Amino acid sequence: MPDLSTPVGSGRAPGRGRPGLVDRRDLLAALDRAAEKQVTMISAPAGSGKTSLLRAWADRQGQNRRIAFMSVRPGQQDAQLFWLALLEAVRAAAGTGGAAEPPPVTPGFNGGAMMDKVLSEITASGGAFFLVVDDLHELGSAEAAEQLTTLLTSLPEDVHAIVATRHDPLLRLHKLRLTGELAEIRAARLRFTLDETRELLATSGVALPDHVAGLLHRRTEGWAAGLRLAVLSLAGHPDPERFVAEFSGSHRTVAEYLVAEMLERQPADVQRLLLRTSLPDRVNGELADLLTGGTGSERILLDLEDANAFVVSLDPDRTWFRYHRMFADLLRLELRRTFPEAIPELHRLAAGWFAGHAQAVDAVRHLQAAGDWAEAARLLTDHTVSLTLDGQAGTVVTLLRSFPPRTQEECPELALVYANADLHQHRLEETQAHLEIARSYAATTPPDRRPRLQTAIASLELLLARLRGHFDAVFEQAHALPSPATGQSNTEIALAGDLRALALLNLGVTEAWSLRLADSERHLLEGAALARDIGRPYLEVACLAHLGYASGHRSFALVRERCEQALALAARYGWDTEPVIAPAQASFAGTLICTGEFDHGEQWLNRARAVTRSAGEPGVRLLVRLVSAMLWAARGRHRQALAELTAAEQVQAHMVGRHGLSSRVTAWTIATRARLGMVDQARADLAVLDERQAAAGEIRNAAAVIRLAEQDPAGARRELRPVLDGTAPVDSLLTPTEARLLDALACRDLGDHHAAGEAVEQALNLAEPDRMILPFAMTGAWELLGDLPQKTSHAALVSDILDAVRGDAPAGPDRSASGPAEGLSPSELRVLRYLPTNLTRPEIAAELSLSLNTVSTHIRRIYAKLGAGDRSSAVQRGRDLRLLSNVRA
Repeated sequence: MPDLSTPVGSGRAPGRGRPGLVDRRDLLAALDRAAEKQVTMISAPAGSGKTSLLRAWADRQGQNRRIAFMSVRPGQQDAQLFWLALLEAVRAAAGTGGAAEPPPVTPGFNGGAMMDKVLSEITASGGAFFLVVDDLHELGSAEAAEQLTTLLTSLPEDVHAIVATRHDPLLRLHKLRLTGELAEIRAARLRFTLDETRELLATSGVALPDHVAGLLHRRTEGWAAGLRLAVLSLAGHPDPERFVAEFSGSHRTVAEYLVAEMLERQPADVQRLLLRTSLPDRVNGELADLLTGGTGSERILLDLEDANAFVVSLDPDRTWFRYHRMFADLLRLELRRTFPEAIPELHRLAAGWFAGHAQAVDAVRHLQAAGDWAEAARLLTDHTVSLTLDGQAGTVVTLLRSFPPRTQEECPELALVYANADLHQHRLEETQAHLEIARSYAATTPPDRRPRLQTAIASLELLLARLRGHFDAVFEQAHALPSPATGQSNTEIALAGDLRALALLNLGVTEAWSLRLADSERHLLEGAALARDIGRPYLEVACLAHLGYASGHRSFALVRERCEQALALAARYGWDTEPVIAPAQASFAGTLICTGEFDHGEQWLNRARAVTRSAGEPGVRLLVRLVSAMLWAARGRHRQALAELTAAEQVQAHMVGRHGLSSRVTAWTIATRARLGMVDQARADLAVLDERQAAAGEIRNAAAVIRLAEQDPAGARRELRPVLDGTAPVDSLLTPTEARLLDALACRDLGDHHAAGEAVEQALNLAEPDRMILPFAMTGAWELLGDLPQKTSHAALVSDILDAVRGDAPAGPDRSASGPAEGLSPSELRVLRYLPTNLTRPEIAAELSLSLNTVSTHIRRIYAKLGAGDRSSAVQRGRDLRLLSNVRA
């Protein structure tokens, strides 16, 4: 038996805390030379010493070079988890690991953006940098491999990468090979020389005659793993020459023989531990004690690592360990040969431990290995939504493929897993079919499992409804969402929280797209709070991203506030270019456009466009198209606005149900065609609407635009009457203001300038609280503002409208300018806009329906915040800060 306190040939650099190791200086020098190339590929079979070489090389560099070192986990199927691990390694090497939290996992993933982030952090670190990726053959994601190819071929001049793999990966590096920037180290270069073999024996305390050492080298062909196994068996062997003479053959045969020899020379407790803990990919002391039925496993694992017996610790505290991949395979082979009856029970024990420690993927894998397909199906079904939220959708698909062919018929609950996987891949018809099977199964499942299954099914059905635009079909089920149950374990509470938060998100969004805005607000706020409580920031951001749109019936100020909150949270997690935040970007852009900040609004609109151009949720794409049309119309470019509205109609055509914005799209399409002189087509569009649609306020306004285009102002006023008297239903804060402006245009055409002025004043009254500018720009009624009396109470708003439509600087505050130490509140801003007028404080109070004391208090605070001593200096300071227009009333 080897002395486990003596290290034997780890390949780590000498003089770094572990004496008596072979210094493979020639091989290290070769890697040094290769590492000067942009990319170095080390490709060799298992046991060739790739990892030992990399670690020895990294140790040798000391503090002279920054090296990001990562090993790909076994069976890594998810691109996101690969990139997050690589980002963490880069940050650790750059010394920025504590400066920024690692991005949380998400169910959706922008691999290109994450690759760019890794590259930018490498570049920002400055100076020479090495990126080392070991065990790349374990990466099963073609998406991640393609993105890694892009990264490796885009490295800056002073950044180099080293990749180790058992076989050439799916990396397209031929261009680097042609330019001489790819170095390759193959198996032959990794073999131990005869001199290195002798040195390994000597440093391990194994004395062999030269001819026997030569025989050992020939039998192993310099294979690193074979030599290491031989040394473990030879230490203290009574007849080392006979031992060397008795084995021969292929690497696998040699290794199997050597493992058997090595195990026989270990104490019983070490043998038992090595065999019974070989099944998991990683093990700690607690799990090892469970699998061996003993105690003290952690101490044995530590000793084995110190002896370099193919055991590696995975964390700085040395609490988790893994065996060398090849060594683990050989141990499993020996376990099957010696104790085959123990294997299923060991897998079940491991599964129970992993399940109890919230590591569902490992638990399912062990249950599958044990042949316990029913329990594996139950566990995977329970965790499928949470695993998808954790960015492991690829792993879920791999686990599904590991079930025998007819398992779904015997375990119908797996239909939920199939539905979730299909939904993640946007296979909507397949999703629907699997959900129907899951729903039938849930109706007959035992009562203790029914609520969880029903919540999961409802969550996925609501998401499916969102993606198909089929809103009405799910509302009869939504009210039956089970409430959180009491008496649950922590794991059950976490699973239930994930499902409920997702259900609240999908319900809230579905309600928003159906214009059930009060219900939508309530459910989105509840979903955001729950997501925050259970540590699901992605779901929290998703809820908040839609909350701005859902607040549109309240006020623009609230929409803006909630959008800014969502945008700030998304930026904190690095999701400001992800589709999840697109609804907030579009809603924020719409609010800015409505309030005349057209350029600022376009900036945010472009961000939303970038992530919704060709795919994604149809409701969001329709919103983006509508906001784009608003921007073009606000700038008087009605032909471009019509193109966006036509695109919005095409999105609606592919939706099963009718989006809440569709009435506005239809109305503005009709009105825009009329403004472009396409009156006959506008009339035809109006004629096909049913009675309910035609009664909507937005459609009545569009009908009035047609009448105006037909030079029938009296008819226009008749169309507008239900909107003006409040009997027509409206779905937008813009509609009543737009109606009054159209009425003003009709009155002007009738020659009644007094009535036109009154209608404009009414529109200004409605627009003032939210500083609404868009209706004046879209309708062209801004031209009537010049006919208003000089003493209008809305002089500041009028100036803002004229600034916006004439293309002057944005009327909103310039946030890049130096401003007051403390920002003005919305109420104070409203009072500030009256200060350029000639209105007295009592008149301002009457305009705003406030008490005189309140107005006086606001004015005192305005003076203090702006550093002004009187009304005129406050107005000038407000103009300097772009809080007020520079156009004098």
